[in-house]
Amino acid sequence: MTIRVVWGTGTGPTEMAAYDAALADANVHNYNLVAVSSVIPADVDVEAVGTAPGLGPAGNRLTVVEAHASGAGPCQLSAGLGWAESGGGPGLFYEDAGESDAADVEKRVRAGLDAGKELRDWAFERDRLQSVTIDVDSGEYGAAVVLAAYGESTPIVGE
Repeated sequence: MTIRVVWGTGTGPTEMAAYDAALADANVHNYNLVAVSSVIPADVDVEAVGTAPGLGPAGNRLTVVEAHASGAGPCQLSAGLGWAESGGGPGLFYEDAGESDAADVEKRVRAGLDAGKELRDWAFERDRLQSVTIDVDSGEYGAAVVLAAYGESTPIVGE
């Protein structure tokens, strides 16, 4: 399995429309997202790809770790997702988002990753981080997302 890190921003006439636009920018808008906490399974590749490839039919379930900020302008919104890998063993994601700049979000993500690594007896080899920011104008809603999509989508119906 490959976990793909994707990101996007969007604006719209409502908060949900802006969120949908940000998911569309990352190409995960046609899936039912199912959030999981933060653990990367052993022997899984994590790739930062920006925009997701096709991950299966529309309406399927897609397992994700998600950083998501949304709000009404004027504002600046940022989302960040960091991950620490342990050479073939399990790894860890940490996410943060809010009405702030990328530097603040990245600082909190790094602090969270460091704290999470301290809780585990794993030999972490490298950390990576992806963030995205959007400036939202007055009179519109905006959203910023960074997601880790676990593998391919799976059917919801017929199980």
